[in-house]
Amino acid sequence: MRALSSEEQRRGVSWVWSTWVKAPHLEGGEILVASACLPVVNPELFEKLSKNRAVLLACPERESAAYYGKLASMIRSTKPRKLVVVTIDGSPHCFALQASVNEAEYILGEKVDREHYVVVDGRELKKISPNAVRVARYLSIVNELVEKNPEALEELGKHSKEYQRALEL
Repeated sequence: MRALSSEEQRRGVSWVWSTWVKAPHLEGGEILVASACLPVVNPELFEKLSKNRAVLLACPERESAAYYGKLASMIRSTKPRKLVVVTIDGSPHCFALQASVNEAEYILGEKVDREHYVVVDGRELKKISPNAVRVARYLSIVNELVEKNPEALEELGKHSKEYQRALEL
């Protein structure tokens, strides 16, 4: 994990796994749960999204991806007004963070005001629905959608180097 700057610490930026579930700076406000690489990938977007929000950074590639229990405890303990989750589109690791927010709501058994976003190609912020995250967990359903809408693979080819390489092989 990268070290947080003193400015980030002053502004209330912390790591999900290193934050007390009853941390006062999370109480009743908006919380941004963001991919740890977002401040590096797009610093301007990160600054914009961080404004007036407590920030929790996470990297499922470097830490346990089981964030859902910790997030559920944070939500139950601090009653945030809103949760905003932002990850890097196409990252298999970041997907776990998106799914964890849905799972936290499921564990709590109550509606959590939240917004899901992905950053496409490091530049464009796109809002996604919680249902898109749910469907992405079920590859059999994704497969049916791709078979019915093969043009989706053309869009994939614009963004995924892995898919571009697979076509070459």
